[in-house]
Amino acid sequence: MSSAFPEIYLVRHGETEWSLSGRHTGRTDIPLTEKGEEAARGVAQRLKGLSFEAVWSSPSQRAFDTCRLAGFGERAVKKSDLQEWNYGDYEGVTTKDILSQRPGWQLFRDGCPNGEAAADVGVRADAIIAELRAVAGNVLIFSSSHFLRVFAARWVGLPPEGGEHLVLDTASLSVLGYEHDLTEPVIRRWNQK
Repeated sequence: MSSAFPEIYLVRHGETEWSLSGRHTGRTDIPLTEKGEEAARGVAQRLKGLSFEAVWSSPSQRAFDTCRLAGFGERAVKKSDLQEWNYGDYEGVTTKDILSQRPGWQLFRDGCPNGEAAADVGVRADAIIAELRAVAGNVLIFSSSHFLRVFAARWVGLPPEGGEHLVLDTASLSVLGYEHDLTEPVIRRWNQK
């Protein structure tokens, strides 16, 4: 089901040991698990027959390896603005452990000490969106969960904090696009496995 307007395909990286255990993985560069690699190869089948004007990836190993295993590594351009949220002091820590020290903490509302707030991630998302508007055609993006959630919120005009309502599984596929014209950005499909 394709649109007359450009579509932006978002792929969250495959499973890693830290995504499996719920540890916040921002800038720590860890590899995909065997299951994550298998799921990344499966992305190729789900994108079969589609053409892309551009392919962009976060520079993280997990995102780029997902891109490569899906068959798009040779075409991909790594963009630092696609990096995952910088979790600062919460890097490698689970939400449960953060809440034991800081009851009521919420990532999208409170951000991370010595890391980013939602607004910081939103600035990076807005920069990518500005670049996308200049591309005449479909674009494929490989990145991480929290960044992509903020990105989708910004795409439809919500504040960065709106991403808290959009959950993404590993190796999921989502599609952003437009409804009636280029002034009406929408989420066309979300978190498909």
